[in-house]
Amino acid sequence: MDKKYLSVAKRHFSMASADIIIIMDKDRLINPGIISSDDRVDLALRPKRLNEIIGQDQIRENLSILLTAAKQRNEPLDHVLFYGPPGLGKTTLAHVLANEMGVSIKVTAGPAIERAGDLAAILSNLHEGDILFIDEIHRLNRAIEEILYPAMEDSVLDIMVGKGPSARSIRLKLPRFTVIGATTRLSLVSSPLRARFGAVYRLDYYDQPAMEKIIENAAVKMNVTVDDGGIKEIAVRSRGTPRIGLRLLRRVRDYAQVRADGTINEQVSRDALELMNIDVAGLDDVDRRVLLTIIEKYNGGPVGLSTIAASISEETDTVMEVVEPYLLQLGFIDRTPQGRNATRKAYEHLGIPYNDQNAPKQGSLFE
Repeated sequence: MDKKYLSVAKRHFSMASADIIIIMDKDRLINPGIISSDDRVDLALRPKRLNEIIGQDQIRENLSILLTAAKQRNEPLDHVLFYGPPGLGKTTLAHVLANEMGVSIKVTAGPAIERAGDLAAILSNLHEGDILFIDEIHRLNRAIEEILYPAMEDSVLDIMVGKGPSARSIRLKLPRFTVIGATTRLSLVSSPLRARFGAVYRLDYYDQPAMEKIIENAAVKMNVTVDDGGIKEIAVRSRGTPRIGLRLLRRVRDYAQVRADGTINEQVSRDALELMNIDVAGLDDVDRRVLLTIIEKYNGGPVGLSTIAASISEETDTVMEVVEPYLLQLGFIDRTPQGRNATRKAYEHLGIPYNDQNAPKQGSLFE
């Protein structure tokens, strides 16, 4: 009977698409949320093994222990949740774990799993030890999560057959498998779902040496001639994000091919990136417009996020998820209960004189 209903689930419910991509502000070259056609083509640039990954040292060490222990016990990996800003390698790490375990990986996204049958079809196609990677897992429907809970805990799938008084539940046994989730918004992952992950890791922005090494390795694989100055210039403007760094490398390569002799040096990199309006801190036109709005229109703040977004004709989510995290990391803005403030560093970067009168005033509770 189990096989009968399993075949029904496979026949009537299609696999959820793995190509659902959340794209915000698609015109920005340094938007880490974009996955462009170039990014898909350059899959060969991604590391395949754990020892090939550059940066994220603590996570690599923890994953190495996780992998070794699972192999020694001859068990599937425990469920893993990666979170952090886009473009830092969450998807890459999921594929690396699959390669290290020697198992298949099925890729989908939270918004792609619309019905219970979609998830049933995915789970029923898994084999022992396989990995199910769910990108943007915080966007899973709560009804879908209820089906995922027993699958993650007990490797069973509960399917409701029929409607009304004649409805009954069929429990199907699943092979043991691993769920790897990825999210940019950990706070939106429900507590019951988060509790079912045995390992939770945050990916941080990469430091300058790590970015230089990533770009250097990519240039070798792309057969691009670039010197140390060119690598450093691209790395320093990559916002600590490998996806952005590789994208900038491709655009600088194009510039060098057309305007130079095909060789990327420091001056060629600088000229190419300035032509793309990306400054020495990695800020583009949208970032600078946000800072100038706070400084010039609202006297340095505080000002609300929705007001900033409306002032520059951008979506609030774009400002909050793409622009603001990097400005906070650089220390160019402060986030307070009253709103966003521009800091002294922001004034200095934009070349605007800063004095005590520019400092944001905190209102009294009794005003």
